[in-house]
Amino acid sequence: MDHIKLGILDQSVVRQGATVRDAINETIATAILAEDLGYSRFWVSEHHNSTFIAGSTPEVLMVKIADATSHIRVGSGGIMLPNHSALKVAENFRMLETLFPGRIDLGMGRAPGTDRVTSSVLNPSNDFSESSYLRQLDHLQHFFRDTAGTERGFIYASPQSATIPEQWILSSSGGSSNIAARFGLKLAVAKFINGFVRPDVIETYRKNFRPSDQNPEPHAVLSVFVLCGETEEKALEMRKMMDYILVEFEKGKFGPFPDAATVKNYQFTAGELERIRYNSGRIVSGTKEDVKEQLTKLAADFGVDEIILSTMSDSNEDRIKSFELISEAFNLRETVQ
Repeated sequence: MDHIKLGILDQSVVRQGATVRDAINETIATAILAEDLGYSRFWVSEHHNSTFIAGSTPEVLMVKIADATSHIRVGSGGIMLPNHSALKVAENFRMLETLFPGRIDLGMGRAPGTDRVTSSVLNPSNDFSESSYLRQLDHLQHFFRDTAGTERGFIYASPQSATIPEQWILSSSGGSSNIAARFGLKLAVAKFINGFVRPDVIETYRKNFRPSDQNPEPHAVLSVFVLCGETEEKALEMRKMMDYILVEFEKGKFGPFPDAATVKNYQFTAGELERIRYNSGRIVSGTKEDVKEQLTKLAADFGVDEIILSTMSDSNEDRIKSFELISEAFNLRETVQ
C-alpha cells in the first residue's frame, strides 16, 4: 500500500510506583505527542473494577484529550454499550461533537469491559443478549437522526449537534462484523484481543455492508499490540513484559503492573510458554524496520489502510520511544493528511 495511517489506543495503565493521576496525565501527554508525530486518531478504552487500568470513562477523558489537541481524531475504543443507556451515550457524544466538531469517533463494543457482576451493577437491566445490543444500536441511530419517540412524542438527544460522531463497531471474533455491515457502520477488528482473527472477517463485512447516510462505503481498521525498540535487545525486553502481562491476565490477575526486574528474572513455565505461543498473533514487536515490515504485511493481508496500535510497558519512556520510532519508520509527519 502506498500509505498506511496509524492510530493509537491507550488504556491508561497504572504502572508500578505510579498513581492513577500519573496514568491519566500520561494518556493526555501521549495524545498530544501522537498528534505531533502524525498519528491519525487517538482512542481510549473502557475498563471497570481494575486497579491496573485507570481508563473507565472514555467519554470524560476524551474532553480533556480533544481540548489539549487541535486536529487528531479522538475516540472511544470503545464504549461498552450494554453498560449504558443508548440515550445517554447519544447525548454524551453529541456534546463531544458539539465541542469538537468533525473530530469525534464513537467506537462501540458489547463485551463487559469487566466481570459480569460489575457489568450488572453498571446497568442492572443488562441481560447480555445480542438482541438487546442490537436494539440499543437501533435506538442510537434514531437518537442521532432525531427520529426516536414513543406514543407520547419524540425523544431528542441533546444537544442536537450539526454533525454526529463517526460510529465504529469493535469486533474480535468476527460476529460483530455482520452487525457493523447491517447498520452501515465502520468496523474496527481487534487482533490485540484475538490473535487468530482472519482477513475473511473484513471480507464478509464488506460483502454484506449496507450503505448508510453516514457511510456510503464500508471502512475497516485493524488493531494490534505493537512494541518497538531501538535495538533488538530492547524490543525483546518489551516483548517479554507484554508476554508476562497477558499470561497474568489469563490467570485473572489484573494488577498491580509488574516491575521490570521481576519480569527480567522470571522464568516461564512450559504451560506459560504454550500460552505465549498461543497469544503471539496478538503482538507485533521488533526494531522499527521489523515493525514496519510486519504492519505493512498485516495491512495488505487484511486489506486495510489504517492500523490502531496499543502499547503497554513498565516504562513510559520506552512506550513513547516506541511511538516515535514507528512514526519515523512510516514517515507519518510527512504523510499525515
